[in-house]
Amino acid sequence: MLELQNVNASYGQAQVLFNVNLTVKSGNLLLIRGLNGAGKSSLLKTIMGLMPKATGQIFWQGEALHALAPHERSQKGLGYVPEDRRLFSALTVKQNLEIATPRLQRTLPNGQAGLQLTDVLDLFPALAGMLNRPASQMSGGEQQMLALGRTLMTQAHLLILDEPCEGIAPVLVQAMARALERLKQQGLTLLVAEQNQTLADMADQVLTLAGGSFQD
Repeated sequence: MLELQNVNASYGQAQVLFNVNLTVKSGNLLLIRGLNGAGKSSLLKTIMGLMPKATGQIFWQGEALHALAPHERSQKGLGYVPEDRRLFSALTVKQNLEIATPRLQRTLPNGQAGLQLTDVLDLFPALAGMLNRPASQMSGGEQQMLALGRTLMTQAHLLILDEPCEGIAPVLVQAMARALERLKQQGLTLLVAEQNQTLADMADQVLTLAGGSFQD
């Protein structure tokens, strides 16, 4: 379970999150909707420890995260896919996936072994035919599948996704939705921020963020 208590965050003197409280139950998909500038990306970055200034408490599976660096949070099972994807553009698809493999293998919440390359290709069959293609030569939707696949290779238990369906072809939106549904069925926890509510129908809970705080 992920829990936020009275979380505030700022960029310099500009505060962007105000006393945010949030609980994401294990195995659930929680969707945060909101317009551009509502604070969605800032909230996800705060959970991952990427905001320059943040206060409050964040707990993952009962463990406090505030003292942990972003890479340490990743090692605890948090997987983050930012809106800009941050792929290694000069590396191939296969290299992007393999570079994320942790030294110590984890198990998924359902007790099965963490996802491997074959599991990611089963989830996104389109990637199988482009393993030797540089990431820079992929479409936006293909890059989004690769970004999620790379995060899954870290053996993450919690997926934190920023606009996973934004700006990609409708057929790839459907593929992304099917993949997230399968991951949820495997017991992964998902926290998704998006403006267009593409995934609202499969969410266990939908919250609205505006002006850096949740609206009733």
